[in-house]
Amino acid sequence: MTKYFKNFHKYRYLLYEIVRKNIKLQYRNSVLGVFWTFLQPLLTTLVLVAVFGGIFGSSRNYTTCYPIYLLCGRLIFEFFTQATKRAMRSITNSASVIKKVYVPKYIYPLSNILANFVTFIISLLVLVCFIVYFYFFTNQQPVVSSYIFLAPIPILILLILAIGVGMILATFSVFFKDIEYIYEVFCMLLFYMTPIFFHAGQLNASPIVGYAIKINPLYSITEMFRCCVLYGRMFTMNHLYYALGFSIAIFIVGFFIFYKKQDKFILHI
Repeated sequence: MTKYFKNFHKYRYLLYEIVRKNIKLQYRNSVLGVFWTFLQPLLTTLVLVAVFGGIFGSSRNYTTCYPIYLLCGRLIFEFFTQATKRAMRSITNSASVIKKVYVPKYIYPLSNILANFVTFIISLLVLVCFIVYFYFFTNQQPVVSSYIFLAPIPILILLILAIGVGMILATFSVFFKDIEYIYEVFCMLLFYMTPIFFHAGQLNASPIVGYAIKINPLYSITEMFRCCVLYGRMFTMNHLYYALGFSIAIFIVGFFIFYKKQDKFILHI
């Protein structure tokens, strides 16, 4: 671990440059460019509200302000899936560079995750606009309190989780090409197992389904984030302990697997 941290410090400027390059490349051929960071979550949220608002958003017992409720879940889920997918492909996509130049291999998945994290932070401005609009101009007012300053806690836990999962996927994708297709199916399942457009209390599901939703770390992270920015209250400590413990464990496992297998990457890419 000491060697890892020294290596990370040595190549920190390279990591910064690769993150900046990835952000630029993401919108290089787009007419609207970085504006899509705002427009995409806005349009997606409007579509989901139109589709599910009448079903899941009508009850105030579960959702104070359904558009903000939905946007919180959508932003968190979208960052996690996009960051881990890009990390999964990072080693194979950088095969030509890895074969020619020495760079610590963890730089590739980590830079992709951090680039997505920057765009995720920018996209949170859409959430700020939603909060301002619904607070001042509608009767579906979110509860704004000092607890909103605790919102970075679930965001940082989400980043730790994404890095750990990204490292595991980046390693597996080198040796098992089918992992990309399997993960696509898993992400679709994860979308319905995370309370994004519904509240867990609204489901008349079997105990197994309810348990599967609650052991999903994205559920705890999303609920913590909503407590801070939507409900104006302190999040449940059980959510904090579970999400943080799970994320740190995955983070450690991810780097351990990556470290053990990275010397064999060159034989398979």
